[in-house]
Amino acid sequence: MDKEAVNKEIIHVGVSACVVGDKVRFDGGHKKSGYVSNYLGETFHLVPVCPEVGMGMPVPRPAIRIIEDEGQEKLVDSKDSAIDHTSALNRFYDTKSPQFAKLDGYIFCAKSPTCGVERIKVYTSEGDVLHRKGMGLFSKRLKEQYPLLPIEEDGRLNDLGLRESFVTKVYVHHHFRNEVMNNPSMGALVKFHSKHKFLVMAYSPKAYQQLGRLVATGKKVQFDTLMKEYLGLLLGVLSKPTNRKKHTNVLMHLQGFLKKQLSKEDKQELSDQIERYRLGYIPLMAPITLLQHHLKHHPNEYLSSQVYLEPYPESLGIRA
Repeated sequence: MDKEAVNKEIIHVGVSACVVGDKVRFDGGHKKSGYVSNYLGETFHLVPVCPEVGMGMPVPRPAIRIIEDEGQEKLVDSKDSAIDHTSALNRFYDTKSPQFAKLDGYIFCAKSPTCGVERIKVYTSEGDVLHRKGMGLFSKRLKEQYPLLPIEEDGRLNDLGLRESFVTKVYVHHHFRNEVMNNPSMGALVKFHSKHKFLVMAYSPKAYQQLGRLVATGKKVQFDTLMKEYLGLLLGVLSKPTNRKKHTNVLMHLQGFLKKQLSKEDKQELSDQIERYRLGYIPLMAPITLLQHHLKHHPNEYLSSQVYLEPYPESLGIRA
């Protein structure tokens, strides 16, 4: 893809307000993430939201927790479960939900009874821990309404593999929405599928074949159903971090498209770069940059269209 186009895309990503430094936590503090604020904030249009302040709670404020009462989860005061904030949270979510339709991702604050994505404590009404498998009630409603929206917790973005996976999913979601959902046709889906071939292969060669078979059944199912099934399978594949072995396989495939155009010396140099990457001596950006260099001198429309060559802005430093 064109570098300038990738860098100019306006992509909206929701974020827990405390993660970008807003002092909105129950204790008056924040949980600012340097990576989210300084890197993703320069790339995405971040949309800060604090459900607890949004539903009318002050800063600072009493701590809250999730309880399960007669099979229903409720958001209550930690010291007095009779003080129920569930309805207020739901009202706030309902007022904000139309804005979430234009998001391509969401970064939540971990361990929060409103925003946590996983391993949230759920209590009994008597105050005993029932289990630690809960999800924040705000993030839960978002996931129910937009099940294909890429979401992640702030702390997990410190893991390079999970970071790459999340950012990749955000861009894929954005492109799919703009290129296929806003132009629903088999032609648009086939074009999208073709452009993302090597990106998908970098995560799972089998998944690319599965997605291809899904596209081939396009005339047998409703197109809305096909789009959702395709995007769900694609984002599911991208949710598991990839590795050097899979990237090396893709690099060797890309190299094969240029074997007739490159000189013996250039082919050897590119092979050496790919091998050095495979062994962990250099970052992925090195062989990718060399491939792009050769594409300038030996244009190949199919290769140049591949999202794999730059699935997100280089400025994020993920491949470096």
